[in-house]
Amino acid sequence: MPSTAILIAGPEIAAYGFPAGHPFGPDRHDAFLRELEHSPCWPRLERHAARAATRQELEYFHTPAYIDRVIAASQAGRGFLDAGDTPAFPGVYEAAASVVGGTLEALARILAGPIPRAFIPIAGLHHAGRDHAAGFCVFNDCGVAIEAARRRHGLRRVAYVDIDAHHGDGVFYGFEDDPDLADADMHEDGRYLYPGTGDRAETGRGAAAGTKLNLPMPPGATDAQFMAAFEKVEAYVDARRPELILLQCGADSLAGDPITHLAYTEAAHAHAAERLRALADHHCKGRLLAMGGGGYNRHNLARAWTRVVEALT
Repeated sequence: MPSTAILIAGPEIAAYGFPAGHPFGPDRHDAFLRELEHSPCWPRLERHAARAATRQELEYFHTPAYIDRVIAASQAGRGFLDAGDTPAFPGVYEAAASVVGGTLEALARILAGPIPRAFIPIAGLHHAGRDHAAGFCVFNDCGVAIEAARRRHGLRRVAYVDIDAHHGDGVFYGFEDDPDLADADMHEDGRYLYPGTGDRAETGRGAAAGTKLNLPMPPGATDAQFMAAFEKVEAYVDARRPELILLQCGADSLAGDPITHLAYTEAAHAHAAERLRALADHHCKGRLLAMGGGGYNRHNLARAWTRVVEALT
């Protein structure tokens, strides 16, 4: 496999950030890029800008009525899109659509070849549901990408691996009854952290009963605990023989994040990316798309995401 990767970055996705001291501020993008530019892998990256997702693409996952609500809130530029975590601001629709479009651009490029791996930092907005915003997430680019992989690119078996401190409830419940979506989610135990979901007993429903993997981790969990638990993720993904692997690599699971309680280092993220890269090479022609996700300590997210990109190359 080629020793390079695609990077989607630029002002289009950097604009997705909330004002007035919000944890998900617009400075996260550049904090990451400043770190990545000092990495030995920087010259080997093929860099591209994001594009805005079309309305039709957003409707792969989201309801038309919800998209209309986001457009109206974006034009008004005030209020909240959920119960109080996700504020509207002027242009929030365009910024959120660019995150989705950036993820779709990365997906299209890795499927077209010749480079089968990609990273996009401001993405992995895994809390948004099909008809609502949640937890700093307006549109769920992960969910749109899963649907696009099927509808546009003809894939069936997709693996979604999520190591963000928060459970990826928007993806999990969006595909809870889909047996072809392999969803493996390692997160801080929902008894201690938003959104309070992702219990081990949640393994899918209907035709998908028993096909999902939730691994809640105790507060204070370390790299050693992460790597032991990740062996279960590897075995699960390997058994599902995916045609594409998506990694949501939220850096809020590192020690020192201001709103979570896990204690990983960036070595956990490097390990996850390296192991999934090997599985992607084995099962799906190397096709691995990593999305930044959460992370509210800027040093942590810069180091963790840089280690992920280094692992992809």
